[in-house]
Amino acid sequence: MTQTGIQWTLCLKQFVQITEIARQLGIPAYVHFPCAASVLAIYIHLPVFHTTTDTSFKDMECTSLDFPGVPPIPVADVPYTLQDRDTEIYQTRIEKFTQIAEADGILVNSFESLEERAVRALKDGVCLPGRKMPPVYCIGPLVKKENGKEIEERHICLTWLDSHPKGSVIFLCFGSVVALLIDQIKQIAIGLERSSQRFLWVLRSTNDENKMFEPQPDSDLHFVLPDGFLDRTKNRGMVINSWAPQVDVLNHASIGGFVSHCGWNSTLEAIVAGVPIICWPIFAEQGINKVLLTEEIKVGVVMKGCEEEFVRPEEVEEKVRWLMASEGRRVLREHMLAVKEKAREAMAEDGPSAKAFTEFLRDLRLKLNGQDERSSDSFLS
Repeated sequence: MTQTGIQWTLCLKQFVQITEIARQLGIPAYVHFPCAASVLAIYIHLPVFHTTTDTSFKDMECTSLDFPGVPPIPVADVPYTLQDRDTEIYQTRIEKFTQIAEADGILVNSFESLEERAVRALKDGVCLPGRKMPPVYCIGPLVKKENGKEIEERHICLTWLDSHPKGSVIFLCFGSVVALLIDQIKQIAIGLERSSQRFLWVLRSTNDENKMFEPQPDSDLHFVLPDGFLDRTKNRGMVINSWAPQVDVLNHASIGGFVSHCGWNSTLEAIVAGVPIICWPIFAEQGINKVLLTEEIKVGVVMKGCEEEFVRPEEVEEKVRWLMASEGRRVLREHMLAVKEKAREAMAEDGPSAKAFTEFLRDLRLKLNGQDERSSDSFLS
């Protein structure tokens, strides 16, 4: 098991222990689920699915799996931590998913109109046949607000974006955890250069595939990128080491597309900003998010080859050019703008997500009703 896998296993065990302690103390046990409702629907159902077969996902001959409330999930898009049922991390996750279903309620960072099928399957108990499903509260999208600082304090990339036309720049960022192999970075660079499109690229690199999840020091971009790339693209591209203010970038008028690892936080930030996505999942539940974005919500397209060793320059060039310069991008953008409006409605003061959170507080107060009134009020204030 990798070092990251060991860390995740320990975190999952601690989660189970905390909920057990809450039960022993008579304290309501609520779960905040930071991923998609569709992922929750799969995870809640997985212990049930586990009892129907003795075969690991990695050994299944079928090409896709059917779970309640979600589109068919290709076996390859199931997180690698769930691929082998004989591993410790798989067993720990089954235990965790069972424990989630025993909570007093589950708060999900999503909104009902985004994932109607999955939310309905959860609330109707379809994901948990024969057992009582805890209440599900969709309280999202919970995203960081724009910085709002004065011009002189803005990140340099925002000033750079100011000089480009509306919707003309594609933003590439793969989150704050993963570092891409240098060989892959070079192929992305070739594809971007060939596409002739404007781009803003946040880059984290490594030359060791075993260290993709470890923080990397800032790299010399001239070493990481192809010879002369920065000079040849200096008038239409910007590359940044390690970090950029993603929410501010996505909400900038110049941004017209997003190449993303499909982490749920990044996905919600793109939805709130109304920016369509080229999906490049790397690990965890990102493959499931990719299916959700492309097959269910229809606000993204897949970067082919992302499930293989490398995505080729030809694919990067084709997808970037399609999203930024083709006639076919129109439908995708219209879908995303419609979803953006639903997100705005969900986040409104009297919107569905605010009402769901109020419902959670009411239910929590009822759970605490037998405790000291002052303690209950203090807890809820």
